Amino acid sequence: MDRLSNTVRPYAWGSTTAIPELLGTAPTGEPQAEMWMGAHPGAPSRLSRPSDSAAASGSAAVELSLTDVIAADPVRELGAATVAAFGPRLPFLLKLLAAGAPLSLQVHPDLAQAQQGYADEERRGIPVDAPHRTYKDANHKPELICALTPFQGLCGFRRPAEAAELLSALGVDSLKPYVDLLRAQPEEAALREVLTAILGADPDEMAHTVAEAAEAAERLGGDHAPYAQIAHHYPGDPGVIAAMLLNYVQLQPGEAMFLGAGVPHAYLGGLGVEIMANSDNVLRCGLTPKHIAVPELLRIVRFEATDPAILRPEAGPSGEELYETPVEEFRLSRYVLPAGGAPVGLGAPTPQILLCTAGAPRAGEITLAPGESVFVAADETVEVSGTGTLFRATVVA
Repeated sequence: MDRLSNTVRPYAWGSTTAIPELLGTAPTGEPQAEMWMGAHPGAPSRLSRPSDSAAASGSAAVELSLTDVIAADPVRELGAATVAAFGPRLPFLLKLLAAGAPLSLQVHPDLAQAQQGYADEERRGIPVDAPHRTYKDANHKPELICALTPFQGLCGFRRPAEAAELLSALGVDSLKPYVDLLRAQPEEAALREVLTAILGADPDEMAHTVAEAAEAAERLGGDHAPYAQIAHHYPGDPGVIAAMLLNYVQLQPGEAMFLGAGVPHAYLGGLGVEIMANSDNVLRCGLTPKHIAVPELLRIVRFEATDPAILRPEAGPSGEELYETPVEEFRLSRYVLPAGGAPVGLGAPTPQILLCTAGAPRAGEITLAPGESVFVAADETVEVSGTGTLFRATVVA
């Protein structure tokens, strides 16, 4: 078991206070958006272990990246089953995510789409770091977000009739063609045609429409209030109108939301624990200055109305509370350790990351403060005790 040192990413949409408050550190005044825990090459966690030469000489441990530790002995660190299923890399990335402003409206491909898209862009010689590159790797990116504070987001399409009512109430003449399409066409055709029209509209005309819609949403409040706030951060962005096609979701602490392939979504505000398959594949629909690959986006999006399922943890043995998802790359659960409770042994044939979000629980001999985490290699068991909340990230065995 190793204590992890993790990187905080300063994306512009990040909160300036949420992560510092959890960590008990002073705000820097800069946005702190995500703290990454895992072996993603963009910002791998670090840990201290004695090297072979240091161990032989009795020297102090050296700091290593978790990426390098796994690469040195994948089967030992990940377990044979994980390596056989996903290759010699940690298949998930765990994060603390703190949204102080809306993230981009986006969608992720399924595994076959990612493999096809990646191979195509490789064949065409598009550099992986090119701004117009869509597929950074050949993997899918299912995600789960669990709220630590009240958390707001968008997830999946509304029913066309509901979206039509929301848009119609704004009283903006230029939105009437979208309203008519939503009311006249079958569900899939209505959602596809309206999103296509929004993304293909003249930029100047759309900027004027968004300004009128934002003013009306501010005036109406209620169900329209979130979209006025989105427009405040992204004035003139067609994603403001596209966002009105989606379900608005509010999570309370402990509640979660799963985001599968093809489902358009955005996080709007709040602090949460996020876990995802280890991928960078994102197709953006709006609320961003970044590249939007409209034809490919329209190929990936699932144009079907959904009722976004709010997940609550299911109680299991030894106090484990599991967030059930339909993927194998990750498994997220929570332990709320009561004062005076019996120690709990956590072992698995797969790797684990344990993250403290409250209290001062102990993992073996390591006492964790909020925001601190440890990596547990496959087939190792760690005893957790004390008082506090631990999130456990691992792979489906």
